[in-house]
Amino acid sequence: MKSDDPNLIVRYTPNERTNHWITAISFVLLALSGLALFHPSMFWLTALFGGGQWTRILHPFVGLVMFVSFLILALRFWHHNYLDRDDVQWLKQIDDVLANREENLPEIGRYNAGQKLLFFTMVGCLVLLLCSGVVIWRRYFSFYFPIEVIRLAALVHAAAAFVLIVGIVVHIYAAIWIKGSVGAMVRGTVTLGWARKHHPKWFRESVK
Repeated sequence: MKSDDPNLIVRYTPNERTNHWITAISFVLLALSGLALFHPSMFWLTALFGGGQWTRILHPFVGLVMFVSFLILALRFWHHNYLDRDDVQWLKQIDDVLANREENLPEIGRYNAGQKLLFFTMVGCLVLLLCSGVVIWRRYFSFYFPIEVIRLAALVHAAAAFVLIVGIVVHIYAAIWIKGSVGAMVRGTVTLGWARKHHPKWFRESVK
């Protein structure tokens, strides 16, 4: 999408950015409250939410907010995240990716293979977190399930949360590593040079 400034390209609309930041803020709140409930050594984090009881109350509701927000985000960007042959080749040349030798890589569309894999990892983790979270939600649902199912759900919930946290940390690191990525999600635009260098296939589609 073209910008009013001829030197810029719109990468994310205001609605897309708002959707992203609601998901991001929800994730931070969930990670902190989840860690607080996960182990006694991190229980002090409950002070951020008004104590242990409020943390237990708020955590699942914030989880629902994040799931709905991410669902909207996923539906918006699903068609940009299909893996193709160029993505497979990109993954095979991961040494060039890490060495920042972008000229040796296949042309990238709106997202590279790493971003696409993270997208599907988040989809899988959030589905597991929602399903397991409902099972262990004591106030409303857990009494419908036998204790063995609740214990398994608690284990799945913790494992999916761990994978999601690691994935988001990688996502943040990559966004900082590729200068201009954070700005794109703050301002919504990127320069023509940035688009041409990092996402040449998407750049050509955007300037048509």
